[in-house]
Amino acid sequence: MKIFTRAAAILAAATVVAGMAQAETRVTYKSAKSTSSYYQMGVQIAEAMKAGTGGEIIVTVEESQGSVQNVMEVRARGGDYVFTTPPALVSLAQGGKAMFEGKSDPAFDEIRALFPIPSLTMHFVVSEASGIARFADLEGKTILLGKGSFGAREGEKYLGLFGLEGKVKLAEVELSNAVAALKNGQIDGFVTAGSYPAPNVIEAAASIGVRVLSFDDAQVAATKRARLVIPAGTYAGQTEDIVTTSLPVVAFTTTKMDDDTAYELTRTFWEGKSAMSAGAPWWKGVDPSLLSTIGTRMHPGAVRYYREAGIALSDAQM
Repeated sequence: MKIFTRAAAILAAATVVAGMAQAETRVTYKSAKSTSSYYQMGVQIAEAMKAGTGGEIIVTVEESQGSVQNVMEVRARGGDYVFTTPPALVSLAQGGKAMFEGKSDPAFDEIRALFPIPSLTMHFVVSEASGIARFADLEGKTILLGKGSFGAREGEKYLGLFGLEGKVKLAEVELSNAVAALKNGQIDGFVTAGSYPAPNVIEAAASIGVRVLSFDDAQVAATKRARLVIPAGTYAGQTEDIVTTSLPVVAFTTTKMDDDTAYELTRTFWEGKSAMSAGAPWWKGVDPSLLSTIGTRMHPGAVRYYREAGIALSDAQM
């Protein structure tokens, strides 16, 4: 009798363990370089998923060298793969254009969106001492663009679009030294792109006193980027909203992921966003309005969540 009872207990325990293993879903989240804010966002999402699903979904954050790599890896990944990239890159991959020319793959057509994360937001930051109040005032001033980054490329493009090419002195200083260079008067301003509020802008605003330049409607239209408003009070001394541009960034997966997992990832993200915002202000800039910047199709599991939540999607996203 004792032997039977012990055997039954062992069998029951094994069944529970097997059930737990079966219930647990593991997901890989391909983000960005480990030193970036986007990698930290991935860590926060992983923590939110574990807490929000009671450990049923475990997310492992994986370092990446960039958005193009994230898209390319779709070809070899399975249904547990989530990655971040601007929607524009997905469209280019699916069309075999630009950096994806000659690299087309049927797997790209299976990419589906889940939810937006903080956008890459342009900041043209100038010191109050510089007297710069609008883009035209940049003429003759010394500005730091940095090198190789999205912000540097975008900043250079904007100077050309706004008639300032060759009229602005470009500083040969690393972006990591921007705040120090602004403090000592080595530069009049710097350009940076990232989720807002941006740490280097927070530091500059608190220690020096800065102005973040605002775009007019014509300037926003010329950039062909998404319009974004940084609310008043985001940075020290900022008394008015700042109109700027942004490059949307989204968490994607593929149709290889089952609908239930995609649904839980999407639901848990939105339900956990408030808690994430308390610890990291950049999540405050994410709301359902950003869904309009996603020009690709959504995963059916994500669509189910948005319908339940009463959040409208476009026909192109379905």
